[in-house]
Amino acid sequence: MSITLDEVKHVARLARLQLDELEIATLQGELNALLGHFADLRDVDTTGIEPTSHAVAVQNVWAEDMARPSLPRDLALRNAPTSRAGLFVVPMIIEE
Repeated sequence: MSITLDEVKHVARLARLQLDELEIATLQGELNALLGHFADLRDVDTTGIEPTSHAVAVQNVWAEDMARPSLPRDLALRNAPTSRAGLFVVPMIIEE
């Protein structure tokens, strides 16, 4: 499989990228090289190899969840430009 110049232009248009002809040709070559590497991987014999999601064992590195007192509401609202009924008032960004 190879990527055509028209496909590169189409993807660039979808990504809203403005590329000149040299950049499009360069990107086409890079994408085709990348696809070639994937084709090489497709041909590797993986018989007897178990699927993995990570190259090394992954363990939970998150800290233990601990409940602790939160910031008092009046202190949190003190720096708010506008508040009403104990809530932050923010500009509406979605029309009803």
